[in-house]
Amino acid sequence: MKLTFYGHSSLEIDINGIKLLFDPFISPNQLAKHIDINSLKPNYILLSHGHGDHIADLFAIEKNSGAKVICIADIAGWLGNKGITNVHGMNFGGGYDFDFGRVKMVYALHSSSMPDGAYGGNPAGFVIYAEGKKIYFAGDTALTYDMKLLADEKLDWAILPIGDNYTMGVNDAIKAAGFIDCKNVIGVHYDTFPQIKIDVEEARDKFTKAGINIQLPAIGETMEL
Repeated sequence: MKLTFYGHSSLEIDINGIKLLFDPFISPNQLAKHIDINSLKPNYILLSHGHGDHIADLFAIEKNSGAKVICIADIAGWLGNKGITNVHGMNFGGGYDFDFGRVKMVYALHSSSMPDGAYGGNPAGFVIYAEGKKIYFAGDTALTYDMKLLADEKLDWAILPIGDNYTMGVNDAIKAAGFIDCKNVIGVHYDTFPQIKIDVEEARDKFTKAGINIQLPAIGETMEL
């Protein structure tokens, strides 16, 4: 299983050749200008919520790839009205078996609306079960006590926002890692905008001192999970 980071909260997980693209916000991100979205051919696109910095490239990539979109039911309805019908709607606590493995939708504490102002349901996170591993994609979230419910999952990796201002910052993400009892963390949602710029080396140091294996891959970098 491999993960490729495309900047902000956008990343792709390759599971035996089946590709899951999360929260595609690439072309508007100046830090990711070297990434060609036309080269991306995911089989699935997973959306944590409806904000523009998570779905900006959805329509272009979906059209180019024919990917099935996995999202909360409210966004699924909005996408249907926009002409995207290859969608699988879900809601909190629900899980579904796909050809690559299982997806469970879990709680996130944030806000959600669509770029045109339409109702976007609630923000969400996902737990991916595949190849004997469990991967938590937290989406945009604050620290919430509900994360403790994930400790029993025995997660292999957690993908957590660390940029502060709009989401958890580094300190709360370290607490979140404790809540979910996961020592392997990939940090996302930082440095894209002035409000979420962080001291990367300070962040690494804090996670390391907390006994957490923190990974902050470069944009375009691929790593093994």
